[in-house]
Amino acid sequence: MAPLSLSLSQLPHETQTIVAAKPNNSITTISPTIPLSANDVAYLSTSFSGSHFSMQPVMKVFSLKGKALKLDTAADLDKHIRELKHASDVEEVHLEGNTIGVEASQALATILATKSELRTANLADIFTGRLLAEIPQALDALLKALLKCPKLHTINLNDNAFGLNTVEPLRPFLSQHVPLQHLYLNNNGLGPSAGTLVAEALEKLAENKSEAKKTGQDVPDLETVVCGRNRLENGSMAAWVKAYKANHKVKMVKMVQNGIRQEGIAALLQHGLSACTELQTLDLQDNTFTSLAARTLANVVPGWPELRDLGVGDCLLSGRGGCMLGDALREARSPRLEVLRLQFNEIDAKGLKALADAAPALPRLRRVELNGNKFSEEDPTIEALGSVLSQRKDNAATEYPAIDEDDEDAWGIDELDELEDDDDDDDEDEADEGVEDEQEAVVRDADEAEQQPVARQQDKDVDELANALGKTELK
Repeated sequence: MAPLSLSLSQLPHETQTIVAAKPNNSITTISPTIPLSANDVAYLSTSFSGSHFSMQPVMKVFSLKGKALKLDTAADLDKHIRELKHASDVEEVHLEGNTIGVEASQALATILATKSELRTANLADIFTGRLLAEIPQALDALLKALLKCPKLHTINLNDNAFGLNTVEPLRPFLSQHVPLQHLYLNNNGLGPSAGTLVAEALEKLAENKSEAKKTGQDVPDLETVVCGRNRLENGSMAAWVKAYKANHKVKMVKMVQNGIRQEGIAALLQHGLSACTELQTLDLQDNTFTSLAARTLANVVPGWPELRDLGVGDCLLSGRGGCMLGDALREARSPRLEVLRLQFNEIDAKGLKALADAAPALPRLRRVELNGNKFSEEDPTIEALGSVLSQRKDNAATEYPAIDEDDEDAWGIDELDELEDDDDDDDEDEADEGVEDEQEAVVRDADEAEQQPVARQQDKDVDELANALGKTELK
């Protein structure tokens, strides 16, 4: 084999790897740490006379992020992904902020399927302006390709309009891709029906992970589920209960702004997330709690010893709910809790006092968000709580290496510029005690059903819970 002439000026030196295949089929890899001159190349060619040289770019991250490209055909795609084609070691692909049609998706899928080192695929916001009939075909091609990537642990599908008509391609991937650790599925317009299908797929994923582990495969647990702004509502909560019970090693759950009512939240907490004893971040902001689900939260929060960030802002937690949560945190002495997000919850002075009393028992608490609640900014409890948090920053900021000491949003109490007056109305927490009694009865019945020893019976009872949630939901 005749030696080839090389020119390494085409690639940055830190991305160059030279592979020399000698006549005896042995392989020599040379990774220069400095740019190679023409003399260097000549020397290498002489040293490996009779060998075949090729250059392989070492690209860990490929990105077209935010380029606003409209890629309809394979030809449209080709000029933008030539580097990706030849990058054998790529670990991250970022395609968010472009719009990709069916033909271009199929061409891209052919390339992605060959990337055995791929760890992260960001496919957020890649179908803007696409017809409803296009999205399932394009998504199906991409996800089938990613199923062939054995190290892919993170996928971001945020800001793509799926809904019930286009969610079907998600199900095989979510249920079969056992390397999956981190799922980002935010703002996809799922609704309760499609949300149920997603949850059922994740329940099946846990089963498939378990089977893979039995065969000796090194399979990670599902750790992150971000599924907010999806109108999941009460109707999908029974399925999400099962999903979290099955994936009980999850560490981060964010399900904000999903229109979930208090009955659904209570069921999710009591029968699903309570099983997730390694939970570190829980964000359920902008759903509805009232004191019903607040009581449930107070009951389950001691079971999360690793909890660091609890977000239940804008959830109508109520004054009584603030008291119950504060008392529970004080007694649980959550050793790792750093952030409480409690804005716009109608928490009154009594609830504030309970939360402030809990602060000394929470040794790592550094941030409490309370704006928009129903107490006076002049309440001395505010000063007392602020003093505790300020001392934490002054005395122990170095114990939070990932937190910027100068970041005002990471420490202390947030700006209290939208507080409401506390009118001392004893009835303000609940407008209808009879409705709450009925709601509590639903959750209590589910609690009793949970004690049944047979798994099949448990599933049946959770299904019955789903029906009950629909009957008691407030309009």
